[in-house]
Amino acid sequence: MNSELEELYQEVILDHSRRPRNFGELADAAVRVHGDNPACGDEIHLGVKFGSDGSLQEIKFTGHGCAISQASASLMTMKLKGRSRDETESMLHAFHDLVTTNTNDAPKALGDLQVMKGVRKFPQRVKCAMLAWRALEQALQQTVGEATVSTEIDSAD
Repeated sequence: MNSELEELYQEVILDHSRRPRNFGELADAAVRVHGDNPACGDEIHLGVKFGSDGSLQEIKFTGHGCAISQASASLMTMKLKGRSRDETESMLHAFHDLVTTNTNDAPKALGDLQVMKGVRKFPQRVKCAMLAWRALEQALQQTVGEATVSTEIDSAD
């Protein structure tokens, strides 16, 4: 990747970490998932409200952590708000592949999320990028209630 492109990616990540979108409590969330990364101290609290068709009607997060975890959560919420369950699950798998595999043919549907592909060069940062996504994965399995997920549960990534 050329250095101009890397600089652009870094700018987008920094912008989203400094001014995260969809940051805040979701008062009427159907599901709340607390995600943490004990290795670096990142924490995400994800609130999700589902539409009658199972789509992600509303999604917000709070928490603190490194630029990667905050930017990933911000970009994720922007990309997934209003999406169907199938689209959301597809995006989840595509994002996981983006940050863990060495492929350059990421689905165009990922759009701005592709700025995160550089983290695959830094295995410890993959957990930071995946934290909000793991919380979302848990929210999709649950559909109601509260849960906790940790990046240390599945060390395969």
